[in-house]
Amino acid sequence: MKRLTATTAALALLAGVLLVQWLPQLPPRWCLVLPLPVIAVLAWRCPRWRWLAWLLCGVVWAAWRGGLAMEARLPPALEGRDLAVVGTIADLPLAHPDASRFTLQVEQARVDGEPVALRGRVTVTWYQDAPALPPCSRWRLLLRLKRPRGLLDPGGADSERSALERGIVATGYVRDDPDNAPLGGTHWCVDGVRDAVARGIAARVPERRDAALLQAFAVGDTRGLQPHDWAVARANGVSHLIAISGFHVGVAAVFGVWLALLAYALWPRLGLWLPRPQAQAAAALLVAGAYSALAGFGLPTVRTLLMIAVVALARCSRRAGSGPQSLALAMIAILLADPLAVLAAGFWLSFVGVAFLMLCLQSRGRGLRAFLHELSAGQLVMTVSLLPLTLWFFGQASLVGALSNLVAVPVVSFVIVPSTLVGMLLLGLCPPLAGPVLWLAAWIVHAQWWLLEYLATWPGANWYLPAVQPHALALALFGALWLFLPRGVPLRWLGLLLFLPLLWPPTSRPPEGAFQAWVLDVGQGLSVLLRTRGHALVYDAGARYPSGFDLGEAVVLPSIHALGIARLDMLMISHGDNDHAGGAGAVAGAFPRAQRYAGEPSRMRVPMQQCESGQTWQWDGVHFRVLGPPHGEGDRKNDSSCVLLVEGRGGRLLLAGDISTATEPRVAAALGPGPRPVLLVPHHGSKTSSGAAFIAAVQPPLAVVSAGWRNRFGHPKPEVLARYADAGVPVFNTADQGAIPLDFPADAPPRREAGWRQRRPRYWRE
Repeated sequence: MKRLTATTAALALLAGVLLVQWLPQLPPRWCLVLPLPVIAVLAWRCPRWRWLAWLLCGVVWAAWRGGLAMEARLPPALEGRDLAVVGTIADLPLAHPDASRFTLQVEQARVDGEPVALRGRVTVTWYQDAPALPPCSRWRLLLRLKRPRGLLDPGGADSERSALERGIVATGYVRDDPDNAPLGGTHWCVDGVRDAVARGIAARVPERRDAALLQAFAVGDTRGLQPHDWAVARANGVSHLIAISGFHVGVAAVFGVWLALLAYALWPRLGLWLPRPQAQAAAALLVAGAYSALAGFGLPTVRTLLMIAVVALARCSRRAGSGPQSLALAMIAILLADPLAVLAAGFWLSFVGVAFLMLCLQSRGRGLRAFLHELSAGQLVMTVSLLPLTLWFFGQASLVGALSNLVAVPVVSFVIVPSTLVGMLLLGLCPPLAGPVLWLAAWIVHAQWWLLEYLATWPGANWYLPAVQPHALALALFGALWLFLPRGVPLRWLGLLLFLPLLWPPTSRPPEGAFQAWVLDVGQGLSVLLRTRGHALVYDAGARYPSGFDLGEAVVLPSIHALGIARLDMLMISHGDNDHAGGAGAVAGAFPRAQRYAGEPSRMRVPMQQCESGQTWQWDGVHFRVLGPPHGEGDRKNDSSCVLLVEGRGGRLLLAGDISTATEPRVAAALGPGPRPVLLVPHHGSKTSSGAAFIAAVQPPLAVVSAGWRNRFGHPKPEVLARYADAGVPVFNTADQGAIPLDFPADAPPRREAGWRQRRPRYWRE
């Protein structure tokens, strides 16, 4: 009977692991014991069904590990309490002007002097006057922690999934305490070496950005890169090259082979103790392993390292192994070591990309011509085959990526990375010689980045599509495989047709007289996206922090793209507070032709016109009316908020900004006759707003609060929620629901659809 191949076993194991990741809840621990006898019988007595044993093994293993990871999270009873923690700084701390952010490996934790069961990695922010935080140093800190919880919006990143995959059990910040102090005895670790190498590069390369790029290529240290640098990388599709990629590890392995060849050329008698092929394999694995450690053992590097290990072991045991077999064994090793790796985009981009290269590229011999053909054909295969996954994970792709990678991949992999490796080696052996080598690498980086910045301005460099559906993803991947089948297979061009559901997805727009609204989840802030049949408006854009994190860029723009909105007609910022206006610059920069209005234009970083009572316009049968502020009252802080009433044929929506009880009577009086409006609760539910008289005058059928989870202001206040409850008004909170969609049909009353947190339940979400 035919033996089960490594590829079949790997795919079956992967399928089992994936099944668990779609579950809204993990099964009880005792249920995972039940399939074990079945797995044993299938594995030993039923060779034909061994694939099923691997699949069940994947289900049991992934559910077990997922359960352990969820149980390791901070107990809910400890949220919001002060914990005295002793731990070691892991990874490379990131310092900003306003705060430092780092990962702490917790060794012990106490509450009120009593030990608590908390082990694992926590992400910590140290605000104001944070001291130097060397990697690998041990600290005693007083922390305020909470369980990992992220923002959930259309097209947005799932930080709770990322926390589970990275082993983050809590997030929080350092509390002011005199006992916060280093414990001394900083021990050696890989992250300390990475930091030392990064500092050595910075000391020898005067240009800041060139040094930052070399640090990223050398040790995966991306701390020095600015948002503009990442934007250029995304526009060119070269983000995989900035932090150390798997291909770089392969180059390091070749470097190891060359070192072995040099050693045998200098000392031929080494062949008497160890055959040269085995020595070359061992040297390749050793150098690749050391370089992967310097890269922080990211998933692409681990995948390549495992493949090199398989080939090296086969060479040392004098057994031949094929490329697909090596890839399958590497996948099995990663899934058995960490089944949660499938939650990372890098897992799929790595394995799918390499698998397509193996399946679709045919060797054309040796020589420069064959190498150039494989390089150009490989970039085409990678660009087309990874396009569906790139759109699935990131919501955007680069149409110039194939050209950019055709230039960047050989330059980075065969020139910059080897030069940087030599420079790193010289830093330890002969520091004076490291300077010229690193200067040469920096000059090449500078020239290449100039070219990439130019290509980033080309049309199609940033290409956005609506959120990809699973069936469109599957069809496009199959279409890519069909398209690159070997020559001689008829009708290969039909594979392009399978890309149509991905590239031209069906879009639903409100009919005439109807509109839709999404109260986005931007934490303790506000952003609302409104859409009629042919127009779109953004009301407020969330916050922007001194660290550079911009909710306009991270949440508002991805939501616009994911919902298939190609043009923004108006940006209205209620007033100048950061939690409403901070992200306006990113939105205005992405849509420069949109009209701009604000309640406090003088406080805005981008030019805006004053919104005033009486302004009206109509889009697609939907009426818009500004109810405040009155003329000449654009300097009253919260009470200068632009108050916007949106009136469709079937319902109304009142966006009240941050107005207080002093302004609410005037707004209620200006509503006029009409259906009871859905209300965006003023000022996030603060105690200075939502007076009982205002609620009684508006009589909303439902109300929505935009607030952050466990925010420090306590919004919405319990007394405010009590006033809405007394009036019989249901209140929905983005902190609980995620982004909240509201539908205002032309022929039916308004309705609230399921929030993003409830719409796509997963076991790792709170």
